Amino acid sequence: MAELRAVLAARPEPVGLVPTMGYLHEGHVSLARRARAENATVVLSLFVNPTQFGPNEDYARYPRDLEHDRAVAAAAGVDVLWVPAVEDVYPPGAQTWVEVEALSRRWEGERRPGHFRGVATVVLKLFLAARPTRAYFGEKDYQQLLVVRQMAADLLSGVEVVACPTVREPDGLALSSRNAYLAPAERAEAVALFEALSRARTLLAAGERDGATLEAAMRAALDAHSGVEPDYAAVVDAATLEPLPTIDRPARALVAARVGGVRLIDNCAL
Repeated sequence: MAELRAVLAARPEPVGLVPTMGYLHEGHVSLARRARAENATVVLSLFVNPTQFGPNEDYARYPRDLEHDRAVAAAAGVDVLWVPAVEDVYPPGAQTWVEVEALSRRWEGERRPGHFRGVATVVLKLFLAARPTRAYFGEKDYQQLLVVRQMAADLLSGVEVVACPTVREPDGLALSSRNAYLAPAERAEAVALFEALSRARTLLAAGERDGATLEAAMRAALDAHSGVEPDYAAVVDAATLEPLPTIDRPARALVAARVGGVRLIDNCAL
């Protein structure tokens, strides 16, 4: 942390921070480009955060490729590539945690106990180390975005959390580092998540306002793919993430499913 602060002390402000777990793709690049356009100094962190993974999740095999990430970050205009070690972020004996209660309760928080505690804690640590003016997060992880934004406001961080649009493949699949796990046949099935979201948006555009009807349509789109195991398909209040029976305010469609052995999530605005 001291080395990072020394580097940043010699750099102009404002600082834009792009927190990532590495294995960079065009989604991450879009965040870095937005940060480059809005800040004098861009810091991109690479840290696979162990505390946001459950005991049976993929921390050990999460894709990593530091040399690839160096090249991608440089091409995107990143000034400082920060790769802290686990012991730098979690010193021996560390026992302090950050929890955002209501926003973490449902969906990914329910399926992955402790996940958002790990996210909120590590992001606050990154904020304290880099002291950015702005930090950039993708809407692809929409619940995470809201959790981080709430944490930043509640703890008076002074950091502006900037939301950036989801970047997709031509067939609609949201870019994710975990897509690297997908075999070719699974990759073809993974488009089911985007199809489910598109089904909800089409119905909404046609005048449907019943949340349960939209959820049933999303579930049917997922079920149409034999290689997809749905987890949830939900219509929620865009600010609170609570289920929304009637679309009478800004809303979000959320989907999660397993494709082969890979768990994928996606969402879109309604």
